Amino acid sequence: MNIGIVGLGLIGGSLGLDLRSLDHHILGVSRQEQTWQRAKELQTIDAGSVNVEILKDAEIIFICTPIDKIEPEIKKIKECGVSEKVIITDVGSVKKEIVDRIAPELWRNFVGGHPMAGKAESGLEVAERNLFVDKPYVITPVETTPNEAILVVEEIVRSLGAKLYRCSPEAHDRAVAWISHLPVMVSGSLIAACQTDRESLELAQKLASSGFRDTSRVGGGNPQLGAMMAKYNRAELLRSLYQYRQNLDWFIDRIEQKDWEAIEQQLQKNNQARTKFLEV
Repeated sequence: MNIGIVGLGLIGGSLGLDLRSLDHHILGVSRQEQTWQRAKELQTIDAGSVNVEILKDAEIIFICTPIDKIEPEIKKIKECGVSEKVIITDVGSVKKEIVDRIAPELWRNFVGGHPMAGKAESGLEVAERNLFVDKPYVITPVETTPNEAILVVEEIVRSLGAKLYRCSPEAHDRAVAWISHLPVMVSGSLIAACQTDRESLELAQKLASSGFRDTSRVGGGNPQLGAMMAKYNRAELLRSLYQYRQNLDWFIDRIEQKDWEAIEQQLQKNNQARTKFLEV
């Protein structure tokens, strides 16, 4: 199968490596000439260009750009004359606004997608094989999505070794607000709050270990991605932040009241609940 990939970063590059190893012919598009050339050197793609016209021979196209570039890239693809029979899917971490803008008016054969896989680093150089194995991969078709397109995307996702989930764009965005977007804001708030205590900042930096590293990782990640999460999933992110604030206020209140028993009981419940989010 001829598969196009627009955006040759971590996700696009990893898709290219895996799909090419499955004997698909990979056509890569990047904004910079040196990126697709490097992708070819790394055997991530078979052919590349800065122009989406190379995708005219593709049967399915993965849009692996930042969230705000997904719609513009599909418009370019449409304008250059790629057949509307071609299936297009994306890997954006927000789905409702993207799907609403694209399907079916802009591109009938569009299937929203989101692989829940990643690394702290970004870019083509950190792309790796088997990145998606045993990781959740969500697709978010709507009523107008052709069933044939859904089946093709699902078959490719399964071939990557990923765990396939299908849900509505709305359900996806509410769920990822809790487990992906909210943690970015909470973690970012932690890092920002630590900067306010100038007196102990230097010592705190020297003492920081695994606890701080784990809780600050996502808040210290890609700033553009974090801002796009907030912009494109605003309503659901705000919903989760308001609820988080209520829970934080509960802890503040119990500490002020010196209610250590209530705190221990709640932390015990949290200890048991956490495992449900981490079960494979």
